[in-house]
Amino acid sequence: MAIQFNSSLARALVQQNKLSESEAKAFELSASSGGGSFISELIKSGRIDPLEAAMFASQTFGYPLLDINAIARETLPASLIDVKLMQKHRIAALYKRGNRLFVATSNPENLQGLDEIKFKTGLAIEPVIVEDDKLTAFIQKTAESSPETFNKFAEEEIDLNLEFIDEVAKTLQPEASSAEIEDAPIVKFIQKTLLDAINAGASDIHFEPYEKFYRIRYRIDGMLYEVAQPPIFVKEKLASRLKVISRLDISERRIPQDGRLKLALSETHAIDFRISTLPTLFGEKIVMRILDPSSAKLGIEALGYEPDQKVQMLEAIGRPYGMILVTGPTGSGKTVSLYTCLNLLNQPGINISTAEDPAEINLPGVNQVNINERVGLTFAVALKAFLRQDPDVLMVGEIRDLETADIAVKAAQTGHLVLSTLHTNDAPSTLTRLQNMGMAPFNIASSVILITAQRLARRLCSCKAEKDIPMEALLDAGFSSEDLDGSWKPYGPVGCDICQGRGYKGRVGIYQVMPISEEMSRIILNQGSSTEIAEQAKREGVRDLRQSGLLKVKQGLTSLEEIEAITNM
Repeated sequence: MAIQFNSSLARALVQQNKLSESEAKAFELSASSGGGSFISELIKSGRIDPLEAAMFASQTFGYPLLDINAIARETLPASLIDVKLMQKHRIAALYKRGNRLFVATSNPENLQGLDEIKFKTGLAIEPVIVEDDKLTAFIQKTAESSPETFNKFAEEEIDLNLEFIDEVAKTLQPEASSAEIEDAPIVKFIQKTLLDAINAGASDIHFEPYEKFYRIRYRIDGMLYEVAQPPIFVKEKLASRLKVISRLDISERRIPQDGRLKLALSETHAIDFRISTLPTLFGEKIVMRILDPSSAKLGIEALGYEPDQKVQMLEAIGRPYGMILVTGPTGSGKTVSLYTCLNLLNQPGINISTAEDPAEINLPGVNQVNINERVGLTFAVALKAFLRQDPDVLMVGEIRDLETADIAVKAAQTGHLVLSTLHTNDAPSTLTRLQNMGMAPFNIASSVILITAQRLARRLCSCKAEKDIPMEALLDAGFSSEDLDGSWKPYGPVGCDICQGRGYKGRVGIYQVMPISEEMSRIILNQGSSTEIAEQAKREGVRDLRQSGLLKVKQGLTSLEEIEAITNM
């Protein structure tokens, strides 16, 4: 006796020998008991992928098939279907033509849902088949950007204390105290966004207005991820609130502004935010850099230095005078490296002064100065003042010009330890960069004692798995035949709940630590090129960034793809 099916789709799959009768009936029973649909249970089982299921449903029921990702979501008439109704029946509005409403669904057998939407809208409903997974993501995004979802933050209690400094309310413009700024959903939403960013380990938060939508993204482990799309009507309220708590002028929307914000998580732990605004075509884009003072106290071991590199770095910062330079692109962890060194040097008997633009990490016991070029406080001016303050250790945020470089070199030559940064690709090219700035080779050779180039690589999560990579690819990447002795296996990302499916969790430093030897000093005095310096460094056993990265691959800390991406040879 043939099994009777409630689902036409199940019957069609059995007839075309894509499912056995027992399998189809099992999926029907599972859908019925779980309150889901037959097609969702089928996809969940892995017997059929979402695209194949959508194509089969389209052929079986004669409805058109559409890739919903090919349509700009912000242009769709989402307001025609209530968010709760859309989530309940998993049906989304696509477009309206006359008295007909075309709707996206992955389950054309959901007649109850289609009838309810027909009743609510008073329109004739025309189903369009879409892939189940894409429909899920589409509905989630639409729900996140709806006013109803946004307003729910007004009802949530968030145990978070924003510390307002210098009685901000007294200095605000009159409109700052209006209901627009004090709007409860806005306050709650910002607080939740900041707290979520901290919990996710984000380094930056981007608030980005566009013509037809508004999005918020977190930078996590160096990569940007979209986390929310609030309704576009809140863009000015969000910008105003963020500017208020950061002591910025809310009436000025024509020029960029910079500010700071302190968020107290507890009586003993506070997080600083550096905020930057930028006028764009469709509103102010705001980026918040998350600055955790505890990152400067991790210790040099936690940064990722290899044992020999750690010894070389500790020897350099233990010297009474000379210049230590840290190089790398923006976001490569130079500031954390410098502050880790300063934290080691920060003793009662040592006078430390820093000049930064701006100071990112507050370190008690260190005299920190914010550069303000508008009033004439440049790096060079700050350095000259430091030298009259009986310093032992100086830290310059960045050597940007010849004047700053010249004063820093003179300080290093006259009994002071100087730490600073430069934007160069590797350690050898730093020396030629100083020459190109106009520094005399003798001054460079007599002052610079160590250069560190660095990058940050994403660290593999504990869910990592061994990966089979052809030997030719490993050799091309830079491994030697001696390295490929079979005693280790490269790992690759997998994805789990801990890393939220990304496969990576946290970052690890990749370093090229190059002490300046006598032979290197001779090359500098002879105005040698960065290639000559690099060759000498190689002879002295200095690993370049790629070699240091490959060592991290060998240790199973990161993937070969990540190292190839950040070293980019």
